[in-house]
Amino acid sequence: MEKQLDIQQFKGQFRLPKCAIPKRYDLTLKPDLSACTFSGSVQVDLSIDKVTYFLVLNSLDQQIHHVSFTDSENKKYCPSDIVLEADDEILVLVFDDALPTGDGVLWISFSGVLNDHFVGLYRGTYVDGGVKKNMACTQFEPADARRCFPCWDEPALKATFKVTVEVPSELTALSNMPAIQETVNGHLKTVYFEESSTMSTYLVAVVVGLFDHIEDTTASGIKVRAYCPVGKAHQGKFALDIAVKSLDLFTEYFSMPYPLPKLDIVAVPDFSGGAMENYGLITFRENELLYDELHSGASRKQRITIVVTHEVAHQWFGNLVTMEWWTHLWLNEGFATWISNLATDRLFPEWKIWTQFVQDTTGGLSLDALEQSHPIEVEVHHARSVLEIFDAISYEKGSAVIRMLQSYLGADIFQRSLSTYMKRYAGKNTKTEDLWSVLSEESGIQLNSMMDAWTKQKGYPVISVKSNDNTLEFEQSQFLASGSFGDGQWIVPISLCLGSYNRTKNFLLERQVRTVDISELLYSSDSNLSPSKGNDEGKCKEHSWVKVNIEQTGFYRVKYDDKLAAQLRKAIEENCLSETDKFGVLDDTCALCEACQLPFSSLLSLMDVYRKEFDYITLSRLIKVCYDVAYISSDSFPNSVNELKQIFINLLLFSAEKLGWESVSEESHLNKLMRKEVLMALATFGHSETHKEAMNRFQAFLDDRNSPLLSADTKRAAYIAVMRNTSSTNRTGYDSLLKLYRESDEVQEKEHILRSLASSSDPSIVLEVLNLLLSDEIRDQDSLYLLSGISSEAHETAWSWLKENWDLISSKSGFGMQPTWYIRRIVSSLSTLEEADEVEAFFASRLKPTFTMTLKQSIEKIRIKARWVESIKQEQSLPELIKSLACRE
Repeated sequence: MEKQLDIQQFKGQFRLPKCAIPKRYDLTLKPDLSACTFSGSVQVDLSIDKVTYFLVLNSLDQQIHHVSFTDSENKKYCPSDIVLEADDEILVLVFDDALPTGDGVLWISFSGVLNDHFVGLYRGTYVDGGVKKNMACTQFEPADARRCFPCWDEPALKATFKVTVEVPSELTALSNMPAIQETVNGHLKTVYFEESSTMSTYLVAVVVGLFDHIEDTTASGIKVRAYCPVGKAHQGKFALDIAVKSLDLFTEYFSMPYPLPKLDIVAVPDFSGGAMENYGLITFRENELLYDELHSGASRKQRITIVVTHEVAHQWFGNLVTMEWWTHLWLNEGFATWISNLATDRLFPEWKIWTQFVQDTTGGLSLDALEQSHPIEVEVHHARSVLEIFDAISYEKGSAVIRMLQSYLGADIFQRSLSTYMKRYAGKNTKTEDLWSVLSEESGIQLNSMMDAWTKQKGYPVISVKSNDNTLEFEQSQFLASGSFGDGQWIVPISLCLGSYNRTKNFLLERQVRTVDISELLYSSDSNLSPSKGNDEGKCKEHSWVKVNIEQTGFYRVKYDDKLAAQLRKAIEENCLSETDKFGVLDDTCALCEACQLPFSSLLSLMDVYRKEFDYITLSRLIKVCYDVAYISSDSFPNSVNELKQIFINLLLFSAEKLGWESVSEESHLNKLMRKEVLMALATFGHSETHKEAMNRFQAFLDDRNSPLLSADTKRAAYIAVMRNTSSTNRTGYDSLLKLYRESDEVQEKEHILRSLASSSDPSIVLEVLNLLLSDEIRDQDSLYLLSGISSEAHETAWSWLKENWDLISSKSGFGMQPTWYIRRIVSSLSTLEEADEVEAFFASRLKPTFTMTLKQSIEKIRIKARWVESIKQEQSLPELIKSLACRE
């Protein structure tokens, strides 16, 4: 055999060569928390499939010290060359003698730096007795195990892992499996962990820090522990309870036991994402796990439930059965998102979580309406670009498509199929086609051609509906917010009801156009029909309205002809529709208006119908539409901005007066969520009475931090009111909030404040707030909270600030997700074509794989808004309509 010495063959390849397959890792890590470095060694049991002079694996930001390979005959090989290719993130080991086929053991010693960028094995900090100290944590998904130890860092290359760590003796060391032995040597201890089940490298985890913990046990005897900051173990009780219950729930749902002997959930002070599903060791941001009645409102309670059930679900969907490559990421995230809602609904049915699910679906619909969107199954050619697909397509669209399919097949068939899927592929890797195959077997329906259109092509349809006597005509076309024409076509499960939720019809729209006979619904004589799901059933006239996409279970938009739209609006006025369908009509109208398919006046007129609204998700969507319109109002109709805000205030006063500021005994969870959003909106739009009440309650809170006048659910509204009354000539409120932030040690209180600080209408104050992000005052991970609250008056100031400080932000953020937060929050808020061109020019020489797609999407959003603004300017009658609506009470 001729020896191949040219390592160029391995460069530029996005997958590793398959000549050597890892079976087992024996990993030792020794973090030095004082020097912020680490050293270690890894022994990998390999199976070599063909004779080779090279071993190629992943390694990044490491120094390699010693390497050897021992074959099954105990012959030792040392590489003649060790090549680290940083661009390709690979380690190439070159041997003079060919390595034979069969089993062997690769041994590598290495060292690296505990970075500050929340990836690989990184440094975190915690406070102990007033002193800031270092800790260590891992975050390997999607492709950063290679920053910690040399490995075959691809999801399909599963192996078992035996982990050993050497750490300061006073600290807690955790990994995926239980510790089986500890030996203490002076101020250090060595912790040996049990060997793991087969898993992918991105799921390996280690945490080293100072914690208190509490524990509980599942019905099947699995020990579950919640690790929290010292003195705050009680704040982990709610998340622990959810983790235990969801383990039992998923064991039953999948007919498959949890495969590990323990599960730890850990609150980590420095953490980039929300949580990470490491096998047996789930890590969380502190405020996604810690809960206490004083600082945690209803929305935080719900959020913790969703996040914990999502990560526990991953122990099956993702960890036990893992996607073959990142192209199939949605199999992890879409399913975990969907089933976390299912679990939450089982645990808290009164929250109506499936009704709230449509709010998440809107995020997927919004992103997927862009020309710069991507399919659910997207080709991934660079490890660094994987981060960009952890987005609303993989999560929200993925979960919405799953819900649509479940609705089409039926819940029982769907559950039975998932149980079969789990049993068949436990410990293995899958592609999307494997799931369709199982679902087709169980249902007897061939799903591949139907579902490929939803996962392999980007976008979704808008269904245009026209009435003609006893028929309805349905026509599908790809919906694009830019107004462009797409050529996508789908097999669409259509559901409709006519004048009643008992008069329904379901069919598949398999072609571009289809005419459907509805005479059987029109002339039905069923006397038991219930005309509506609303509260005023007596007012609803049967046969007078048609609602397509019942309960918004389909991932598409609907555009009605003028006659049908008018009838539907009347049905909303008479409270004939469910809250989910009221949400859907408003959401679709807003999207069609933004795409310039409907006039802006039609949106404003429809919004006016919702002025007596008191259903949480409908009101929440109405508020979001108000924010979106307010953001472009100064460009669209600058002389009517104040009147427009008065319209928004008038729309919300009915619910505000019913809710008040104080929670009442036995109040529903949804009313608490509604109070928070309504008061925040009134504070943002400048309602004088809300501001007055908020300022009084804020002062009472400053005087007594235990005052009941400002609850966790109303703090954000008060803080926004404080900042809306803050300016460069009146800084008192800002200074008080900043003092609160600095004094508080409660992560959720800090989040409340950060989300409010940039809401001032004075750009100079917002600029001062943004500069806090460049200091050590705010943890890097918390920058997204502050960025999410930038006022509409300051978006140009924020863009100027971002340009001036981009290089510093980029270097400070390193290789994590933070740059995408700045782009999404600041760049996407701009609204003129000139600004779009400016953004494009600025980033032309600054592009990185981690945010290229996000930037393109943000620029497209700017152009869409600019087009919408110009369209609105053409509506000559708008100022008069705005004036008349502002006068309505």
